[in-house]
Amino acid sequence: MSKIGKIIAAAFIVGVIFAFPVIAQMSKSDLRIDILGTNFTISAEEEPEYLSRLLDKYRQTIENVQQRTGLKDPLKLAVLTGFLLSDDLEKAGIAKEDEKKENDSEAEKLTLSMISLLDETLISGISPNSHPPAANPEIFKLRNTVKNYDWGSPDLIPALLGRKNISRIPLAELWMGVNSMGPSRIETPGESESSESGPLLSEFIEKEKAVLLGKETAQTYGVLPFLFKVLAAAKPLSIQAHPDADQASDGFNRENLEEIPYDAVNRNYRDPSHKSEIICALSPFAALCGFRKAEEAGFLFEILSQESEGAMKAGFEKLIFSLRREDENPYRAFLSALFNMDIVMRNGLGAFLHEKHALLERDFPEYSGEWELCVYLAKLFPGDTGVIAPLYLNIIELAPGEAIYIPARTLHSYIKGMGIELMTDSDNVLRGGLSSKHIDPQELFNILDFSEFKPETIPAPGKETQLFTYPAPVKEFSLSVMHGSENTVTYHKKGPSILIVTEGKMTISGNDGFPLHLEAGESVFIQAGKELSLSGKFSLYSASVKIH
Repeated sequence: MSKIGKIIAAAFIVGVIFAFPVIAQMSKSDLRIDILGTNFTISAEEEPEYLSRLLDKYRQTIENVQQRTGLKDPLKLAVLTGFLLSDDLEKAGIAKEDEKKENDSEAEKLTLSMISLLDETLISGISPNSHPPAANPEIFKLRNTVKNYDWGSPDLIPALLGRKNISRIPLAELWMGVNSMGPSRIETPGESESSESGPLLSEFIEKEKAVLLGKETAQTYGVLPFLFKVLAAAKPLSIQAHPDADQASDGFNRENLEEIPYDAVNRNYRDPSHKSEIICALSPFAALCGFRKAEEAGFLFEILSQESEGAMKAGFEKLIFSLRREDENPYRAFLSALFNMDIVMRNGLGAFLHEKHALLERDFPEYSGEWELCVYLAKLFPGDTGVIAPLYLNIIELAPGEAIYIPARTLHSYIKGMGIELMTDSDNVLRGGLSSKHIDPQELFNILDFSEFKPETIPAPGKETQLFTYPAPVKEFSLSVMHGSENTVTYHKKGPSILIVTEGKMTISGNDGFPLHLEAGESVFIQAGKELSLSGKFSLYSASVKIH
């Protein structure tokens, strides 16, 4: 057998260790071998007919070994097939003895190198930190979808991923999970870096639910029940709220009966799942969340009313009156008045706020943040009643590492900054302003909790804290942060999890013997119950299913 034949045989032996079967495509000058997404391209002088016979022989040898032994273990099949191929080489006598020894030595050297360095690349373009799914998987590196919404930042997510964004397209969210609107895929060697390459994580989980999700998660949910995101806002998101479990189920079934298409602009419920979420700041982060005390909101509108006249004054007086209602919930009455605001007042709000800004700052400096944010929103969303949302919703400012939990039915909006967002896996959104998208006031009223509510800020743990779990009263997900400082630390979650490195570099390894090297922006899925070792200097965030 020729030199190229022995190298191909060596590659095939390792290929069987990776996965079976192996598929190969030939051309006259090169040989392309696809092994579970890993593309080996080897230049060859032999004719296609010879390569075809070589590949057929290899394939036939594998099948013979499998039929005769009944083995299914890829490693054992590889060992036996390797012995048979070596026996064929010995008996063939095609090459001279000295040439044969030289070629055997090279093939052996290549094989051993490939086995001992499974994460090394053979050709340009293969990710050096990847390995294909194994028979007993533990860790799977992910390729994730990035969403290009217009409120996104052109800088924050690219900086996290270590990439340039030459086009300056706004990158808003990086999704990690199984949601069909932006599913993660398992990275396999040889695939392009596109998020469209590699097997879907959802499909892979479907085949081994009990193993990958764990028995409890598989029985309770049947799928990965959370959606993990990196969110990067350069501009405000819409004012919105999400339904609880009963509301989501009822709304989803109702809109199905009404035959509203899933992708219709007026579709409110795209799935039957509730949606609560936790957001943890990676950079200084600003949000609006929950209704202020009605008395305080009334005082702020009273200030504006004193500075206004005509239709503007009449409009503010209606808002103030609604917040002082005693015969119904003040905020239900307030939002009803807000959505029915006179068109003249609605269109004049921006100019009014800009004109009175300096005066308001001078006379009521304790509310300078409110005045400034209202003016900012009015510039971005002229004619939108949401521009005065900072006067009736709480302004929340988070330092890196701080977080808030936002229950379902809570009105909120993210204003600016990058954060880690973890939520139940749902895409149900009811909007209430600061948006050009569909707004359904009546359905929003049906799901809102009109109670006064200000979320508690969860303090950031110190960098010396190896593991901290942010408290959240929800069973579908749990958010943790971990810090490493060169010492090896243990990672162990009873449920399935996804982790993403946000700073530094780390090596993650388990019982399968495949160490995986991760840098900032890279993420992995980890099957339920695995105990892993993490080493390096890093910060990471982990999303997992809460198992008691």
